[in-house]
Amino acid sequence: MNEKDLLLTAVKAADDKRAEDILVLNMKGISLIADYFLICHGNSDKQVQAIARELKEKAMEKGFTVKRLEGFDEAKWVLVDLGDVVAHIFHRDERSYYNLERLWGDAPIENVQSELNQ
Repeated sequence: MNEKDLLLTAVKAADDKRAEDILVLNMKGISLIADYFLICHGNSDKQVQAIARELKEKAMEKGFTVKRLEGFDEAKWVLVDLGDVVAHIFHRDERSYYNLERLWGDAPIENVQSELNQ
């Protein structure tokens, strides 16, 4: 399994739990933290937790390691560190406040929409 498989697993898991505005930033050459940032949001604490839980479970089912899971109990901004992919799952209000898309505006956006339609 490679980083693209991990990325697609994470994107599909988020989509399965109806995450909104799924965006993937290609962080290669921009950040040493990860190759990809997945950014999405849910409309309630429960949905944010469901997205994070699904992402963790699907990654583990496919043999990927979940290095860290932070913010789950508060469910305002949950970070799921999968190594090459770091998922940022926000509550709707928190996403607009932190605006990671603008912060990392120099990162190219990966087109993952075609993968979701399969």
